[in-house]
Amino acid sequence: MSEDLILDLLSANLVLLLGAFFLIIVVLKGVKIVPQSEKFVIERFGRLHAVLGPGINFIVPFLDVARHKISVLERQLPTMSQDAITSDNVLLQVDTSVFYRITQPEKTVYRIRDVDAAIATTVAGIVRAEIGKMELDEVQSNRAQLTSAIKASVEDAVDDWGIEVTRSEILDVNLDAATREAMLQQLNAERARRAQVTEAEGSKRSVELNADAELYAAEQIAKARRIEAEAEAYATEVVAKAIKENGIEAAQYQVALKQVEALNNLGGGEGQQTILVPAQALEAFGDAFKMLKGGAK
Repeated sequence: MSEDLILDLLSANLVLLLGAFFLIIVVLKGVKIVPQSEKFVIERFGRLHAVLGPGINFIVPFLDVARHKISVLERQLPTMSQDAITSDNVLLQVDTSVFYRITQPEKTVYRIRDVDAAIATTVAGIVRAEIGKMELDEVQSNRAQLTSAIKASVEDAVDDWGIEVTRSEILDVNLDAATREAMLQQLNAERARRAQVTEAEGSKRSVELNADAELYAAEQIAKARRIEAEAEAYATEVVAKAIKENGIEAAQYQVALKQVEALNNLGGGEGQQTILVPAQALEAFGDAFKMLKGGAK
């Protein structure tokens, strides 16, 4: 009896149960909650219908399907290494890294199949093209400029894919062993040249300083001689004035004084123990003494 009752209840409420179940399915199919980090690409009968942003979205159940769920977070490609040849025919191995994010999922979904591989191939070609325009020294010294050029070129290339390149970096530039050895020899030669130039400049400066010192010494000697000459001229002028005022006596006095000074210098010399003095010298000494004492008139 109980089983028959249950069957009667089920048969009477089957329509309601089916309606409730169908309503639940419709709600689940028609309401889409999109996370902040994603976008949903909606297709209707196999064609693009809409792109749903973050939040609650409503679609037509059974007609609209969330075919693609695309993350809009920034992504980093694995570090890529490719060979490139500079304009001066130097082989380089360049390691690059690219960061990007999807801004227009409808383009990314329907225009490109493998986004990472496509970007990697594009970056490799652009890196080879940009490095081929530069010499080795320019690649080493203008890495920031090269990075900016690569980023701009990649942005133009991937614009049709709905992708924004946020950052492009050149991580390392490696040389082959032969080129590295040649650059090392060039560096050592440049260091040796700089050392020789520094030594030559030091020698030149030393010569200049010695010449300046000799010039200064010559100037001082000339200055001393000039002062001595001025003093001698002054003394001669005084003597001449005295002779003019006092007559022959002043002249005799000066001659006698010079003779006395000469005898004094002769006796003061080293190793002079015996001195032969002429009679005239003794007389001159006496005359000078008298003149000094005021006896001669």
